Amino acid sequence: MPETFALRVNGRDCEVRAEPATPLLYVLRNDLKLKGARFGCGEGQCGACTVLLDGNPVTSCDTPLWSAPDHEIITIEGLGRAGALHPVQQAFVEAQAIQCGYCIDGIILAAVALLRRDPSPSDEAIAAALDRHLCRCGTHVRILRAIRAAARAMREAKP
Repeated sequence: MPETFALRVNGRDCEVRAEPATPLLYVLRNDLKLKGARFGCGEGQCGACTVLLDGNPVTSCDTPLWSAPDHEIITIEGLGRAGALHPVQQAFVEAQAIQCGYCIDGIILAAVALLRRDPSPSDEAIAAALDRHLCRCGTHVRILRAIRAAARAMREAKP
């Protein structure tokens, strides 16, 4: 039976009505019209649907709606905007780390979470943070370069 859920998504409060077990991904895409998180595997294995839940990357395809209230949800749409991209988004653009774009929103959000935890990650730490993200385009070297550049830019921007 559908229930009403109060969510905080990208800094805004909203209400949705759905079955409690509905995947958060479906609510984000279908009810809230946020298309950045994408359906990939439906099993939390590919990372295409990654969002930040209280700053931590989670796969929204296997996160039930009932678990989302009382948490801050950030999607790629809430990270930056045209003319004011988040440093990770800017670094991905500058490094030309985006090919088809299907996986990249999840990868960017995972990178943001990593850099919040570790402002100077090693290549091994970056690889571990992206371990659950599948990219078929072969831009892995550019993705690593972009994350290292974003880490530098974010460290230099701190007072």
